[in-house]
Amino acid sequence: MSNPFTGQSIEGARRTLAALLRSARLEEAELDARILISAVLALDLTGLVTQAARPLTVAEASRLAQHAQRRIAGEPVARILGTREFWGLPFRLSEATLVPRPDTETVVELALEIFRERQASHPPRIADIGTGSGAILLALLHEIPDAFGVGTDLSQNALRTARDNAAALGLADRAAFVACSYAAALRGPFDLIVSNPPYIPSGEIPKLSIEVRGHDPHLALDGGNDGYDAYRALIPQAAERLAPGGALIVEAGLGQAQNIETLMRGAALSLDRPPRADLAGIPRAVSARKMPP
Repeated sequence: MSNPFTGQSIEGARRTLAALLRSARLEEAELDARILISAVLALDLTGLVTQAARPLTVAEASRLAQHAQRRIAGEPVARILGTREFWGLPFRLSEATLVPRPDTETVVELALEIFRERQASHPPRIADIGTGSGAILLALLHEIPDAFGVGTDLSQNALRTARDNAAALGLADRAAFVACSYAAALRGPFDLIVSNPPYIPSGEIPKLSIEVRGHDPHLALDGGNDGYDAYRALIPQAAERLAPGGALIVEAGLGQAQNIETLMRGAALSLDRPPRADLAGIPRAVSARKMPP
């Protein structure tokens, strides 16, 4: 099959790519096309405009065709490029990590709000359970300069990715990563524990978009028959490892916040604020505190 980008200008190639993605019924065809061609050419938006008439080289056209084929097949742009921005920071991805999503920034927002309310004389200790790429933990360490954090994950590959991201962001000296099930290997006490656990009911995974079900690790998606297996495991563990006054914040799926709050109360945690909604109005970040004795 001939390469549709051969001999095209940058602008012509962008238009062709957007048309191909639209024909594949991809919702953000124009945006995806711009991001992919920007990555192939190492040009920002200004560069795409000022060099619009420049012809693509043979190598550029070939690489763009490869990217187009992968995107049309349903692979997310972030997977194709191997990176994703979260909280304004670049994160490298691997096959063992979720693609960080804007919804998860709600957890960071609520964590920072709770942190700013605390009155303590010591640097805060943070744990991120199921850290994946390290996005939540490293975003918090970026915002809280004196904090130290530990991220856990079952996947050694994910932990390598998180360590690489910590080093790239200049946070390696304040971040440690441990392989374990949830918080099992942690001792505490922690001032803040955060988590984006697997919460998709097993039977719902085949119904997810190809971008998710075909490319995100199922270990990070599958929450068991009802979607709550991870919460049942991590909430009691977190409660034991929180310092008095410390807070637990977890991401919730659609319709899950109330049941998560019930599990938190069952672990003797105190609910002191309503869940924080994401931009779509879905209660996304659920929190509770460990009250002093």
